Amino acid sequence: MLVVRPITPQDYAALYTCAVESGYGFTSLPVDEGLLKRRIARAQEAFARDHVSEPGEEGYLFVMEDTETGEVVGCSGIEAAVGLTEAFYHYRLGKVVHHSKSLDVYNALETLTLCNDYTGVSELCTLFLREPFRKNQNGRVLSRFRMLFMAEFRERFSQFAIAEMRGVSNDNGESPFWGWLEKHFFNMDFNQADYLTGIGEKAFVAELMPTFPLYVKMLEPEAQAVIGKVHENTRPALRMLENEGFRFRGYVDIFDAGPTVEVEVANIKSVRESRRLHVRIGEPSADNAQRFIVCNTRVSDFRAGQANVEIQDDHLLISPTAAQALRLAEGDAARCVAL
Repeated sequence: MLVVRPITPQDYAALYTCAVESGYGFTSLPVDEGLLKRRIARAQEAFARDHVSEPGEEGYLFVMEDTETGEVVGCSGIEAAVGLTEAFYHYRLGKVVHHSKSLDVYNALETLTLCNDYTGVSELCTLFLREPFRKNQNGRVLSRFRMLFMAEFRERFSQFAIAEMRGVSNDNGESPFWGWLEKHFFNMDFNQADYLTGIGEKAFVAELMPTFPLYVKMLEPEAQAVIGKVHENTRPALRMLENEGFRFRGYVDIFDAGPTVEVEVANIKSVRESRRLHVRIGEPSADNAQRFIVCNTRVSDFRAGQANVEIQDDHLLISPTAAQALRLAEGDAARCVAL
């Protein structure tokens, strides 16, 4: 059974493998030993905090493990509140109107303005599932379980949540949008800039990035064409988030112009439709069993996964094998949502 759990120091090698396999443009998972180990340590601190009254610097990082083999097959994370100690940048798409009544000229021009508007919101991040395991709805579980975690521990997260989608780049990791910025404002390629941001070296953004609004029409056509567009490999993840209620509101990444989508946490479909039920151990009947994402209600000992269950009033009937994997006992509380 594939089970999601908090990351541990013993998972470093597997996390490093995920970082290598994730490829170019995956900013939150750079191939950097020091940063990956710091992320693991930071996650351990977050999970160890039993009492949290409001979102802060916590970064929750999970792995998906095959309980039969012990192999880690993917990872997924949540940032409780971004931008509290380091600036969190986006470009905001807007419009400027130039109008001359005497000349009968009217131009509405799109602009890109550097901003920190998402400071303090929660972020779904670091979602990566290794290629051999992209089947049997494992990707949906690895993404959506985070919404159950947020529903169960609302006080740990902001009122709003975002997710940054990877923008368009070619097989060499070259971004058309960054290509224009590099040509006019920077002297480093996309991969270097992306890597520096991933390891927390963001000072160069404030130092070199143009702070005045950019007219979109001034960009090369190739750069204009990718604003708000996602990488081909990211389209399934975007569709899944859109089904959950996430929407694009005009904010894009400052490097590859990929869209950032947002939602009010209370309005996330999986949050709204999730239920907190008492556990009963037993074999669900074939006629009444349904496929659900199920998680326990503990933080440091959190477990989540998909299982065939039977809903009986305010109880969740689950098999002994699945209950053991999810560390659920008779009478425990569990949160679940239909897969």
